[in-house]
Amino acid sequence: MPQPNPDNRADNVEKLQEMVQNTIQNIEEAHDTMQFASEEEKENIKAKNARREESLEAMRSEIKDEYKQAHE
Repeated sequence: MPQPNPDNRADNVEKLQEMVQNTIQNIEEAHDTMQFASEEEKENIKAKNARREESLEAMRSEIKDEYKQAHE
């Protein structure tokens, strides 16, 4: 019977920071495309960016938790 992989959290903070950077980049790119978007598309972009902002808050909180756990 295969054994589950151990929970290797060593690089979680680094992975989360990369996810934060990618999400910020997506927000910026979406904002740039708004100038060429219809009103409906603009509303969709705004809603998606709002969800991205919420994700950023969650990721940043998780980074803090992971950092604390790694340095206990």
